[in-house]
Amino acid sequence: MAARFGRPRPLLRMRTVAGQVFLLQVAIVVLLVAAAVGALVLQSRADSEREARNRSVAVAETFAAAPGMEAALKSPDPTSVLQPKAEAARKGSGVDFVVVLNPEGIRYTHPLPGRIGKKFVGELGPVREGKVVTEQINGTIGPLVQAVVPVFGADGKVIGMVSAGITIARVSGVVEEQYVVLFGAAAGILLLTTGGTALITRRLRRQTHGLGPAEMTRMYEHHDAVLHSVREGVLIVGGDGRLLLANDEARRLLGLPPDVEGRPVAELGLDDGTARLLSSGRVATDELHSVGDRLLAFSQRSTDRDGGPPGSVTTLRDTTELQALSGRAELARQRLKLLYDAGTEIGTALDVVRTCEELAGFATARFADYATVDVSENVLRGEEPTRAHAIIDMRRSAFSGAREDPDLFPVGTVTRFMPETPLGAALIRGEAVLDSDLAARHGWQEASPDRSARLLEYGFHSMIAVPMRARGLVLGVAMFWRAENPHRFEDEDLSVAEELVARAAVSVDNARRYSREHAVAVTLQRSLLPRGLPEQSAIDAAYRYLPAQAGQGGLGGVGGDWFDIIPLPGARVALVVGDVVGHGLHAAATMGRLRTAVHNFSSLDLPPDELLWHLDELVARIDQDESAEDPGNSVTGATCLYAIYDPATGRCTMARAGHLQPVIIGPDGQAAFADVPGGPPLGLGGMPFETLDVHLPENSRLVLYTDGLVEDRRRDIDEGLDLLLTTLDGHPERTPEETCEAVIGALVPGRAQDDVALLVGRTRRLTADNVAEWDVPTDPAAVSRVRAEVSATLTDWNLIEQAFTTELILSELVTNSIRHAAGPIRVRLVRDRALICEVSDHTSTSPHLRQAASTDEGGRGLFLVAQLAERWGTRYTDDGGKVIWTEQPLTDDEM
Repeated sequence: MAARFGRPRPLLRMRTVAGQVFLLQVAIVVLLVAAAVGALVLQSRADSEREARNRSVAVAETFAAAPGMEAALKSPDPTSVLQPKAEAARKGSGVDFVVVLNPEGIRYTHPLPGRIGKKFVGELGPVREGKVVTEQINGTIGPLVQAVVPVFGADGKVIGMVSAGITIARVSGVVEEQYVVLFGAAAGILLLTTGGTALITRRLRRQTHGLGPAEMTRMYEHHDAVLHSVREGVLIVGGDGRLLLANDEARRLLGLPPDVEGRPVAELGLDDGTARLLSSGRVATDELHSVGDRLLAFSQRSTDRDGGPPGSVTTLRDTTELQALSGRAELARQRLKLLYDAGTEIGTALDVVRTCEELAGFATARFADYATVDVSENVLRGEEPTRAHAIIDMRRSAFSGAREDPDLFPVGTVTRFMPETPLGAALIRGEAVLDSDLAARHGWQEASPDRSARLLEYGFHSMIAVPMRARGLVLGVAMFWRAENPHRFEDEDLSVAEELVARAAVSVDNARRYSREHAVAVTLQRSLLPRGLPEQSAIDAAYRYLPAQAGQGGLGGVGGDWFDIIPLPGARVALVVGDVVGHGLHAAATMGRLRTAVHNFSSLDLPPDELLWHLDELVARIDQDESAEDPGNSVTGATCLYAIYDPATGRCTMARAGHLQPVIIGPDGQAAFADVPGGPPLGLGGMPFETLDVHLPENSRLVLYTDGLVEDRRRDIDEGLDLLLTTLDGHPERTPEETCEAVIGALVPGRAQDDVALLVGRTRRLTADNVAEWDVPTDPAAVSRVRAEVSATLTDWNLIEQAFTTELILSELVTNSIRHAAGPIRVRLVRDRALICEVSDHTSTSPHLRQAASTDEGGRGLFLVAQLAERWGTRYTDDGGKVIWTEQPLTDDEM
């Protein structure tokens, strides 16, 4: 047998059942063969003795009955007559001796002649009486069997005796010749049976897995204990559909009788579905069957796999309690999912009313048939909510239900929860109220008895009212109703409603605070933006400013976009659009600072590229200062587009710092992006800005905007720019207002996700009869001629009252240019909303206003100009010269 655990074992010490059975079978076979051989040997010996007796008796009787025996015995010499005959008979019959005796036992014959005449050894008495005697004796020739028979005379008397004998060795010699065959056959039988036993033992060892008796006994005991102690039922059904085994749990669960083994499954009294499953032998996993009042889970597998016997093994367990627990667990899971979904679906926007609508809609979809949400008036205004113990008025902010016709207070109406009513008292205390039987009228109807009666008629049967509390304060009240759903609200529903409203209350409070801060931020931003268009004649302008949608970033979506229209000297106008990156108060405050800076720089009458350079330096300083105090408040980026339009010449000069290209629409309606050289965003520093000079015919439109107009989460900026150009192109008849409306309608959704600033200006041109120009030679005598021409022009313009002052101003300015500047000198007079006087030369030196001393002979002319003109200043031209200008106010009749 194979060695176990790596150590060979002696044959006689085999411990496996198969080995021991093998040894026992071999021993039995050996014993059986040995017994058979022994029996054959003994049988051969007995047969030899019997053969010896039979042969001895036969030979003796035959010789005794031979003819002439009586005569020979009565002859005078019987020996001589009988000796030859006896020897011949001996030799012929194969016996060892034939001896003739007289009645006294004296031998007449013997194979050994020396023994003739001697006394015969043996029992002769019965022979004299006429009987045959056989006996086995040890003679001189060995163990032998001899027979003595009487010889009867004619008178019937015994006249002699004949004895014949034969040794057993002579008889058994024939049998011993067969021993080789006998033992060979025995050996063959032994080998055959041993081989068969070995095959049977090998199969037995495979089936018992080499286990010993003790191990098999222990395994059986363990398996039996496990089989009958497990809390799962076990059934084994044979291939013929009979039940072979059922453990105690299976008997209990299925209600089987004690003598169930061996009976067909169909006769066990099971329900049809269970009986079909057990009889079919098909594979099943946790298949549920109702057996009595139990719900059992069946799992079934076939046993004939891998050479096993036909049939199936089935396990079953009681899932009745598990199903109940699973139901409760599923209910808890559903409620947890409800609360989780509420966290994702309620409070998606920082808007109080929107949050209330989401709460009501979610509740009716997942929890109740109808839901209403009432919110305090001051909460809707963004103010602090009322304390819990105060009597509060609530405005219905949201309603949702399966139908719209129940007589619940409509949205917008005010509901007062009176403390005298049980419902009002509980809500004011901040406690939720569950009324699972509205028909019992537990006090909820006292606020409006008529409405309560109609609700009962409609089918309302249960209600939950939960105060919306945040930070110990009551924001409002959410009420949930059931009418179509026959299941009434229970205590578990109350806890779900409280958790649902608590989560919504946080969102409502956040939205409330957001609304308050948003209002503050919007107020600040509105105060920083232009409140109207300034009076000017250069363009016909319209604008739109849309703050970002609430909840889209920062503080209420308030951002840093701005626009401006700034009148400049010489009837010119500056158009400005800018954007500070980010949202909130910081962006709005930064925008205000930049807008103020642009106004200040524009008052210096700087060209666009220089103005942006100064603005860039300012942003860099602001960024450094604020980063040192608070790194989180640094200016993360700002862009700006600055354009100057001169209605006298139609020239427009533009420069941009990281901003989008403006759009120019010609008088024929054709729209195109202006190719303004790009510059870095403000605050980066180190890069110069370039300008674009274009000539704009009258009735051209210049469109400036921020990126919030063209960039959206639903589309990229290139798509927005294409859509903008498509919207503007081909509509020459539109006014600036109509252009703004068309652009906003096409590009901005219902509520902007980012700030949008849009400025549209349609160009005008000053008519020739409102502009007068003269070239002045560098001769002091030319001053009088200029004064005369100016006086004549003002007379034509009906501005006679302004003539004296204008002559003094121009005389001083032209005289200074002749004395201190280089020619050519040019004078321009413009009638617009003010009377504008301009003197230009080719010197960049600018005069400075100073207080002249009493001993000075000059230095008082510019002071006089400043006193006579409302405004005055200097601007520099591209050719290195300058223009000194003044403005004098005109009345409406003089314009």
